[in-house]
Amino acid sequence: MWSMDQAALADRLRSLQRGPQILVIPNAWDATSARIFEDAGFPAVATSSAGIAYSLGYLDGQRISRSEMLAVVSRIAAVVRVPVSADMEAGYGAGPSDVAETVRQLLAAGAVGMNLEDAWLEGGEVELAEIPSQQERIRAARETAQRAGIPLVLNARTDVYWRGLGDPAGRFEAAVARMNAYLDAGADCAFVPGVRDAKLIAELAQGVRGPLNVLGGPGVPSVTELQALGVARVSLGSGPMRTAMGATRHFARELRLCGTYDRMSDAMSSDGASRLFEPRD
Repeated sequence: MWSMDQAALADRLRSLQRGPQILVIPNAWDATSARIFEDAGFPAVATSSAGIAYSLGYLDGQRISRSEMLAVVSRIAAVVRVPVSADMEAGYGAGPSDVAETVRQLLAAGAVGMNLEDAWLEGGEVELAEIPSQQERIRAARETAQRAGIPLVLNARTDVYWRGLGDPAGRFEAAVARMNAYLDAGADCAFVPGVRDAKLIAELAQGVRGPLNVLGGPGVPSVTELQALGVARVSLGSGPMRTAMGATRHFARELRLCGTYDRMSDAMSSDGASRLFEPRD
């Protein structure tokens, strides 16, 4: 029977994002999508907080409870053999103790990596954490994982570009300062979503003192180009889930308006779907 403990999976994930090849880590939203990504040959799987939220009928942005989010993470970790990194948004609380509790529950769910954002919605307004405060939250996550004996791979995210925060002329300096401060506090990777320009991405890769994660998608350089620019890790966020939503909408319209089933020609066979969940040695 195949087995690998969480500490070994965490070490594997950390080594993957340190190269020499760029780590492409697709984001799943349920057990089936995670198995499809694993079956396609990806060496690790992430989760999409938005994708999981949408699949359970919630808006994105920590509207889904921590327990509901982690219930899905647990199902994903149970069906794949590769490392799982979970998007836990802003840690489900502003204080270090909140983040520590999130890490404890995340490790119990079987994940070995975690995204932690530095911005969240508070009363309808975006709240951007002060750097020292976010460093405390990162240290709490790191210390909690160390006590558990699992070297959690912490992907620290800044939303300076994603949410368009601050003076545009100062965003680069702000993002680099935040990322390096988070790495100094114990993060393993710096995640800067919302950047598409190749020159900017290259400058970020040069300015950040650690592995850089960017968000892939339309308008973003290809994986090969991102590697050449110095990017260590590319994730897809809710893109895969929204791709599935788009395909389902196209099929629904065809069925409703035409009464035909042509869109089902791309469907996985029943046998193929079942094989994803057959016992594996």
